[in-house]
Amino acid sequence: MKTIGLLGGMSWQSTLAYYRAINEATHAALGGLHSAKIVMYSVDFEQIAVLQQQGDWQATTKILIEAAQNVQSAGAELLLICTNTMHKVAPQIEAAIDIPLLHIADTTAEAAITDNAGTLGLLGTAFTMEEDFYTARLREKHGLKVLVPNRQDRQIIHDVIYQELCVGIVSHRSKTHYLRIIESLARQGAVAVILGCTEIGLLVNQSDTGVRLLDTAHIHAQKAVDWALNIA
Repeated sequence: MKTIGLLGGMSWQSTLAYYRAINEATHAALGGLHSAKIVMYSVDFEQIAVLQQQGDWQATTKILIEAAQNVQSAGAELLLICTNTMHKVAPQIEAAIDIPLLHIADTTAEAAITDNAGTLGLLGTAFTMEEDFYTARLREKHGLKVLVPNRQDRQIIHDVIYQELCVGIVSHRSKTHYLRIIESLARQGAVAVILGCTEIGLLVNQSDTGVRLLDTAHIHAQKAVDWALNIA
């Protein structure tokens, strides 16, 4: 079994879900009392979130590179950045470490292609939905078409993530909004909808809708386990 490195804390709510998913998948594969070999560095998300809002991606990159290098030094053999948004600086982090980085957009694209879902809806932070670091990778590297919600709905999605999900608040009202937006994307032609923020799975899951959902945190975690156990 290889050691999985987690760069987490963005937010800790979703990092907790990663830890659980990775260990559950490891136990499912190996049985007994098996659990995953994990090295984790959890940052202070308040600091990161402030820098995001200021547009200071250089400072966030510096923090995450140092954290990633610490994860590597602690013995990790693979790195996962446990957030979709901060994959904006994934190329810089990848260049600063000597272990492979498992990109969340690539694992999600692989799942979509397996499901024959060539047109995807995308929910996430405003950064993920509106900038091209994520959508362009899906389009240009994997040949997928990506639909995003309208401006008003993008703001709703973003605000729920930062004001509620990142602090563990799960509200029926927000869930209703998200399900409405998911259905709207499906009517526009999305075969599946990406839960492109690792906290969204705390609010909605596949049992809530007939639209195929791609939970990026769980997909990312499962792929890491497959790699660690030489299943992939």
